[in-house]
Amino acid sequence: MRQTFVKPTTAADIPALQTVLNGTGLFPSNLLPDLMAPYLTGQSAAFWLSCHHKGVAVGFVCTRPEELTQGTWNMLALAVLPELQGQGCGSVLIAGVEAHLRLMRQRLVIVETSGAQAYSTARRFYVSQGYEEEAQIRDFWDKGDDKIVFRKVL
Repeated sequence: MRQTFVKPTTAADIPALQTVLNGTGLFPSNLLPDLMAPYLTGQSAAFWLSCHHKGVAVGFVCTRPEELTQGTWNMLALAVLPELQGQGCGSVLIAGVEAHLRLMRQRLVIVETSGAQAYSTARRFYVSQGYEEEAQIRDFWDKGDDKIVFRKVL
């Protein structure tokens, strides 16, 4: 994707990222300012990266350290505008996360997603990025909707 870059997310990115959330339905976009507030004020070790295309935030990733672990991080959310999915934004976001964590000498990233058919594209995407399926927790999200946990050693 030409004219695309990743940078730390700022408060100015919030309106565009709310549009991303409205398009993907990942979670309600009105929650975004409160979810980002601890990161933006430096009160959280979590970090957010945004993918910008032609000067506009079109995707984001949020990652935080797993409590009570040494060097394990959880990629909590990854979203890209639906019309730009499959064009490399998700890949550059993950590469940005991994580069940041390697610089910090962290060792492991996990990502959790649904086992439902609607998430099959997401699961294939994580595999394409070098993540391995590590665990399945049956009926986690709801009856018949398993949690699938992927991991990648940095």
